[in-house]
Amino acid sequence: MTRTLIPTETITSPLLNKPIEMYVFLDPLCPACWEMQPIIRKLQVEYGQYFTIRTVLSTQLSNLNTVCKMPIEDNTKIHCDFPDIEHSVFPSIAVKAAEFQGKKAALRFFNKIQEYLFIKTKNVTSLSVLQEIANKVKIDVAEFTKDFKSKECARSFQSDLSITSEMDVTTFPSIVFFNENIEDEGIKVSGIYSYDIYVQILQEMLYEKPEIQDPPALEILFDRFHSLTTNEIASYYNISEQQAERELKKLLLLQVVERLVLPDLVIWRLKNK
Repeated sequence: MTRTLIPTETITSPLLNKPIEMYVFLDPLCPACWEMQPIIRKLQVEYGQYFTIRTVLSTQLSNLNTVCKMPIEDNTKIHCDFPDIEHSVFPSIAVKAAEFQGKKAALRFFNKIQEYLFIKTKNVTSLSVLQEIANKVKIDVAEFTKDFKSKECARSFQSDLSITSEMDVTTFPSIVFFNENIEDEGIKVSGIYSYDIYVQILQEMLYEKPEIQDPPALEILFDRFHSLTTNEIASYYNISEQQAERELKKLLLLQVVERLVLPDLVIWRLKNK
């Protein structure tokens, strides 16, 4: 396991109420980041009482150094006058733009980008596709487009890039754990590992074994995450996939969720999300 100690002075925001803060470094275009999402969600369901998450968006440096139909001026102002322009950095900037309409909106937007890319195989580096995603997740598209072009949005993304550089993150996904003891160094975990590894790190940072909290009602889970697999539901409630399927079909009949069948898995998502 790639694990690095990070000096506590690199923390850029104070811990609030919960003893652990997790900086989660993600690239929306990275397949490994798509695979990481179920692990992060399970941590939130079982141990969310112990930590807060700060998502830090980035992209491979080669992407940042490549200009594709996008003129950039002084690295602070992005001119996007045509909806058909494309750039590999656009998805990350778009999530920052969605964040101006709330953190929940940004989370929905991020998840929908990954769905469009890895399930629908659509070109999410296109501004027009990103505007379509904004419409799908029910945020104000005009406001989103305005924010996407703004200096404030560029600065917000630049802040994420600065944090990525300060913490020497070069692999996506990566998670950096900090606790409230300023004398302790943070722990950086690069790449994806088994769920138990992350629980073990929480225990190390807490100096005690964390207690698993009971999962909320199924409807609350969907309201929070919008899309989940049968396997995730079974894991949260410690039931078989067959039992999970029966409960999910009840929500399907009530038209609360819809079912998306893929070659390797089944995804359930909130209706009209």
